[in-house]
Amino acid sequence: MAKAGDKSGGRVKKGLKRKATAEEPQETAVAEDGATESGVQPPKAAAFPPGFSISEIKNKQRRHLMFTRWKQQQRKEKLAIKKKLKKEREALGDKAPPKPIPKTIDNQRVYDETVVDPNDEEVAYDEATDEFASYFNRQTSPKILITTSDRPHGRTVRLCEQLSTVIPNSHVYYRRGLALKKIIPQCTSRDFTDLIVINEDRKTPNGLILSHLPNGPTAHFKMSSVRLRKEIKRRGKDPTEHIPEIILNNFTTRLGHSVGRMFASLFPHNPQFIGRQVATFHNQRDYIFFRFHRYIFRSEKKVGIQELGPRFTLKLRSLQKGTFDSKYGEYEWVHKPREMDTSRRKFHL
Repeated sequence: MAKAGDKSGGRVKKGLKRKATAEEPQETAVAEDGATESGVQPPKAAAFPPGFSISEIKNKQRRHLMFTRWKQQQRKEKLAIKKKLKKEREALGDKAPPKPIPKTIDNQRVYDETVVDPNDEEVAYDEATDEFASYFNRQTSPKILITTSDRPHGRTVRLCEQLSTVIPNSHVYYRRGLALKKIIPQCTSRDFTDLIVINEDRKTPNGLILSHLPNGPTAHFKMSSVRLRKEIKRRGKDPTEHIPEIILNNFTTRLGHSVGRMFASLFPHNPQFIGRQVATFHNQRDYIFFRFHRYIFRSEKKVGIQELGPRFTLKLRSLQKGTFDSKYGEYEWVHKPREMDTSRRKFHL
């Protein structure tokens, strides 16, 4: 019995030792806090050596403490450099050199041969003879059909209804199990110029098909970050029936031009400026952000904007010649992630 008691006593001693080692960093931290409260400043921490690695510290609490000190030191050095540069610029005055442009993924973009030159005769000829030439020559006026996938849920239906208030002369029809190959001839016979199909997965919209009638092209987009009007904070009142203005931003390549012309052909030519409504398609790193705003001029220099909704983000998956044909269609461009997404600075739109 005595031997068993000795063993249990040894285990208790080991447990006490482990407790003591775990509580040591807390006691040191309390001691440091007490030193600062009493008015005695602790000695300044020495600068970290260049080969110092915090990840080599095995004690978790000690490692966290050293990491916070290292972050504080980095912030102080950065702030000191900023203050020094500011003083130098103030001393030089007008002779100060211009501020350096920060490096971003956008301005470090890989050169693309298909970037459109506005004075290129070939591009001008292609745009004068493409499928959208009749719209830009004001020979046709847009008439849009908006539909969904089979058996849509409430969120997708509400998105279609809100899109119909954004795009003038658009009509919402329910799919009723019809195939797109049967819907397209009916649209052309009724003088529709474009067809928009919103697909869904798990009761949320996840895709958009835009087909220009009667000769195409057809674009397939992935849809994400969908926000309906009720989900947008500080939104304005519902949009009016005025024809909105349209902004197409940063569509620079040949592919981007064709996609931008598809979006432009959805809206009539003559916007009603009295409505002060703007539909924006902003391309950034091949993601197309859609926003719908109302603006007001507060003064000669200040303008206030108010988002009306809905909002969503699109990512181009494919561009097909002609109308929708999943089996025998000829594709102009298809997104291939393994081949095209090798560099973060390579963009296609």
